[in-house]
Amino acid sequence: MGSIHETNPLEIKDERPIGIRMIENSKKKSLSYKTYQAIALVVTFLSYSAYHVTRKTTSIVKSALDPQSPTSSLVDLKSHPWQSNYLSSTSHGNNTFLGVTNDGWAPFNGSNGKELLGYLDVAFLAVYAAGMFFSGHIGDRMNLRVFLTIGMLVVAVVGNWFGKGGRGLIMGIWNAHTSVGNIVGSLMASSLLKYGWGWSMFVPGVVVGFAGLIVFFFLPVSPSSCGMMHMGEDDPNSPKKEGISEPFVSYTALVDELDEDEHGAVGFIEAWKIPGVANYALCLFFAKLVAYTFLYWLPFYISYTEIGGEYLSSETAGNLSTFFDIGGVIGGILAGFFSDKLNARAITAASFTYFTIPALYLYRNYGFINLYFNIALMFIAGMFVNGPYALITTAVSADLGTHESLKGNSRALATVTAIIDGTGSIGAAVGPLLTGYISGISWDAVFTMLMTAALIAGLLLTKLVIDEIRTKIDTTRIPNVSRDDLV
Repeated sequence: MGSIHETNPLEIKDERPIGIRMIENSKKKSLSYKTYQAIALVVTFLSYSAYHVTRKTTSIVKSALDPQSPTSSLVDLKSHPWQSNYLSSTSHGNNTFLGVTNDGWAPFNGSNGKELLGYLDVAFLAVYAAGMFFSGHIGDRMNLRVFLTIGMLVVAVVGNWFGKGGRGLIMGIWNAHTSVGNIVGSLMASSLLKYGWGWSMFVPGVVVGFAGLIVFFFLPVSPSSCGMMHMGEDDPNSPKKEGISEPFVSYTALVDELDEDEHGAVGFIEAWKIPGVANYALCLFFAKLVAYTFLYWLPFYISYTEIGGEYLSSETAGNLSTFFDIGGVIGGILAGFFSDKLNARAITAASFTYFTIPALYLYRNYGFINLYFNIALMFIAGMFVNGPYALITTAVSADLGTHESLKGNSRALATVTAIIDGTGSIGAAVGPLLTGYISGISWDAVFTMLMTAALIAGLLLTKLVIDEIRTKIDTTRIPNVSRDDLV
């Protein structure tokens, strides 16, 4: 049998990445469809994990920039960025750093240090949010592999390779990259902090640069870019059903796909009009407000909180915060599983969001009892906070990017993903900024803000929840009718 990349009467540009071409040339045969799927999942998982490694670093170095926590007189925070040699044991028992006491890094060590740290968060996240809107518009109009090498918009790639069947669970597992990246970033930045906070920023930067090279050389953007058509679970020729490892591209299928490309990508305004996009985008604004406040302030909060009668060092606080992300991994998987099982994305997301409120209350009011209580309640909070966030940014975005109202034009996926995630990222910028101010009043006020945001996020999904419940009721009354037939 000939290669799937050779038999084609139409002139199709071969967009296989260089690394995959080398692998196929060395094996002298084409990779199977499932192998391409696996490569897409692994490469995008690693790349996005690397990005989250870099996002976590600022939350760790805050204690070095503004070391005015109760631990500042007990531990060496290495407030200077690069040097690692230091003298020890002054007459007061404080470690010194080349003869300089650990008094922070100007201007963050001043009386308004917390506010400035909030500005630091918003400076990064505001640019990120703005970039998300533009990146989706561009991503639907250029080669995603090249685009992803310099900026991440990976949901579009994963959505290209996997159909709606089981997408919630697949995306839930795949979205563990967020928490895995946060965990690795926390451990990496915490361990490097003793050498100077600059290393906590530099090394993760090298990691994400290496991830960009992996994306460029190995990421298959879509089945069509590799000379094959998408095969969902409902496709009668699916390799899952008939064991076909190398799906051939038919002339008719290619003509249909080229006709679809002639429609062009969906515009920014048109994408907002897709049913459900605005609801989920605004919901994610508040969900990310909560999630990113924890992302950027949790280690700082832990170092300021007396747990079991003592304060923890900055390194210990950074390591301890990883339990929040471990809970996030479980939450994302559970949210994806239940949304698939129930065929109800909105009900699942809203339920997790509402459960976030008591979880936050318990963590704030009982997390100080001892270390074990803190870890358990932090884990539960992470599970409910990251569950809806993970579901909306992955499976929901992919579903809406291929919504039936688009009439088969799938070139809206990156734009829809960017709208939802971009709107959420505005909330991600607002949360840490507000925390910088409100924490100066009290941490109780911060948690009240977070619980309020979680409540609003759930309420924004009310219409979609009602629609899903009504659809389920109608489905039970009319046998052999699918949900898609009723929507």
